[in-house]
Amino acid sequence: MQSRRHSFIESCANTAFGFIISIAASFAIFPLIGVQSNATQNVLAVVAFTIVSIIRNYLIRRIFNARA
Repeated sequence: MQSRRHSFIESCANTAFGFIISIAASFAIFPLIGVQSNATQNVLAVVAFTIVSIIRNYLIRRIFNARA
């Protein structure tokens, strides 16, 4: 069984890779869909989604871990 600490660390590591990819993607995708933003706005949007992602990954991991 995975500890809560390990679940959190795993979620952070997984999300860190997604963060890097999302930063690059935001600069490519936002202009394609007509979103006008600068670099600071892109990074802030990605940071907000990253925080949500960490929480989501942690909760899902804990739910699955509790059922195992």
